[in-house]
Amino acid sequence: MTQQTQTLDGKVAVITGAGRGIGKAIALAYSQAGAKVGCLARTAREIEATVQEIEEKEGQAIAIQTDVTDHLMVQNAIEKVFNTYKKMDIMVINAGVSLDNNSVEKSDPENWKAVLNINLVGAYNCAQAVIPHFKENGEGKIITVGSGLGRRGEAGNSAYCCSKAGLWMLTRLLGEELLPYNISVNELIPGPVNTFQYRDRPQQDGDVVFNTEWIKQPEDVIPLALFLATQPTIGPTAQSFSLMRRNNG
Repeated sequence: MTQQTQTLDGKVAVITGAGRGIGKAIALAYSQAGAKVGCLARTAREIEATVQEIEEKEGQAIAIQTDVTDHLMVQNAIEKVFNTYKKMDIMVINAGVSLDNNSVEKSDPENWKAVLNINLVGAYNCAQAVIPHFKENGEGKIITVGSGLGRRGEAGNSAYCCSKAGLWMLTRLLGEELLPYNISVNELIPGPVNTFQYRDRPQQDGDVVFNTEWIKQPEDVIPLALFLATQPTIGPTAQSFSLMRRNNG
């Protein structure tokens, strides 16, 4: 991929979970590639810090405190980005959590529902909010940040695995529904990334992922995120792109 193919000049991107980790890395990279960025997250100080860093590098961005599980709040945030920049081109659905790493039997029902609300219902809220703007724009790209655990599962991590399995199905369904409108929907699977969520995950001595996998920094996800954001309008949709070394989650 050349630098020319990765330009986002004139584009407007919205990124959830943009205050830290993968979301922040993508927000900074998209800005450097020329996009104006709407940074969404629950913690205001984190996205404000992201925006400050973008502006220090002469980019343009706004911070909007948003709980992705709140349908109206998401709608209002998307409208604010649109009203600020007058268009919308890319949505990166990145916000996600993993709580209560226990067996189904021992899990907390409220934590289980909270994970699905953020990882899956939150993704639904975000996609529904941007679709009308992408249709008006004549094209658009939705990038969901998925997980290999949505394919193979993992004992003791049922809520996260189920939420990511649902997100992959949502990605495929949206890709089919939105194909006539030049809106592509693809999944980015980062694999293990050194974020707070990964560090909090219980490790097992016999765990193939921990023993053989490429453990990435958030910045390692940038090339694939740029690749997906810069595909042609007639490019791939309803597809999954993985940075895993092996097909093991």
